[in-house]
Amino acid sequence: MARIYKRDRVWYLDIRVNGRRLRRRVGTSKKIAELALKDAEVKVARHEFGFARKDVTLDKLFSLFLEYSGAHHRPGSTNRFRAIIDNFNRFIHAKGNITFLSEITTELIDQYKIYRKTPQSRNSRVPTKGITAETVNYELKTLTNIFNRAISWGYLTDNPIKNVTRLKVDKAKSVRFLSLEECQRLLKASPEDMYPILFTYLSTGMRKSELIHLEWTDIDFKRKVISIQWKDFWQPKSGKRDIPIAKPLFKLLQELRRKNMKGIRSNFVFPHKDGGATKTKLREKLVEIAEDAGIENLTKLHTLRHTFASHLVMSGVDLPTVKNLMGHSDIQTTMIYAHLAPDHLAGAVDKLEF
Repeated sequence: MARIYKRDRVWYLDIRVNGRRLRRRVGTSKKIAELALKDAEVKVARHEFGFARKDVTLDKLFSLFLEYSGAHHRPGSTNRFRAIIDNFNRFIHAKGNITFLSEITTELIDQYKIYRKTPQSRNSRVPTKGITAETVNYELKTLTNIFNRAISWGYLTDNPIKNVTRLKVDKAKSVRFLSLEECQRLLKASPEDMYPILFTYLSTGMRKSELIHLEWTDIDFKRKVISIQWKDFWQPKSGKRDIPIAKPLFKLLQELRRKNMKGIRSNFVFPHKDGGATKTKLREKLVEIAEDAGIENLTKLHTLRHTFASHLVMSGVDLPTVKNLMGHSDIQTTMIYAHLAPDHLAGAVDKLEF
């Protein structure tokens, strides 16, 4: 059964399907509301009203998706999906009356965008910041994938996020990287246990997880190459890639290997004292060293990765090569460094001859 009704000059569509009630705001035009009513009656008759006959609760869908992700994705990805689902569930529970997948609408997703951008208070004294537009868009992308999976499983006929507009992202935001002089000050202020780690970061642009899980079998001293590759206990974010070893880093790694042979003989290049991967809180250590070195605004390990890429580009290395060395899956990610190569880009144009 379906009907329309008016409240405060706004027309609403009221539908009952399979014993459940759905209400949707149409607008101020009665004519449009009547057309929406006829369309709804046809869709109800064809079992096409925005959801499949096998409708499912959100709790069950999310549980099934996380189980699916655990079998098909890396553990880190599944953990990120779980965190996004938790955020969405907090929003849904605050609404109070949403249980089924079919109750998720485009309007509701637009409300979720506002919810995530608005600072939330954990208590009266400690408000949290609203998340960035990039993070909101990433969460929408994840939810889109979840609902697409629901369609393939027969729980949904149309994705409620497909017409949702993504938030505008300020792409002019500059990337923080260290100057050569700052790199030298950072290394000079580094204690003995941190110097090899930070030097390797700056010389390879590896991700934190890649450096922590780096083993001696990943280093080919004959070819002078570090291989970022899959292991039984860990998977890299972007698949296998090789990073050439520059001479200064080659000498440092040779020295570390000699010390390892005489010491705890760990498989890891940067081991904990028990022989496993390092348990050092690297970010906290970096902040302390930066403060000692008088380097401002150095609070993230990822800045060292940016430093590696930025200096490659400024030295004239082309962006596709930087993409491969960094392990980016999309060249658009590498393009954040493009502004650092104006001379290189101008030189490319100068090669044209007509």
